[in-house]
Amino acid sequence: SFPGGRRDPADGDAVATALRETREELGVAVAPTSVWGQLRTLPDRHGMTVAPVVANLGPLEALTLNPNPDEVEEVFTLPLAHLLRKENQGYTHFRTASGYGYTLPVFLNGPHKVWGLTAIVTELTLELLVPNHY
Repeated sequence: SFPGGRRDPADGDAVATALRETREELGVAVAPTSVWGQLRTLPDRHGMTVAPVVANLGPLEALTLNPNPDEVEEVFTLPLAHLLRKENQGYTHFRTASGYGYTLPVFLNGPHKVWGLTAIVTELTLELLVPNHY
């Protein structure tokens, strides 16, 4: 999943929350000027509202990550080219007690399966960044 968490009273808005959470969880200070924007809000499975924020962190090779072990078990990245390959894209169908429930995107063939809310945010981001390829 992406860095995130509840909004603190000191946070001015969703962007401030995202920047604070990224700093606390990954040890990365993101400048407000690096923020590209906010995606539409989404409900999570607990009924909370999630406000994804997209920012340019620059080249990954230039980043020094210092994950907080109390909040982050592992950090990994997937190249944009990997996410755009059709063989790495799929969907997961969920059932409910009454039958068909819902369908969510999933990204495969990497070190980890990306699914759930993380895959939804990834899909929305790809639709904005590369609309002619995704």
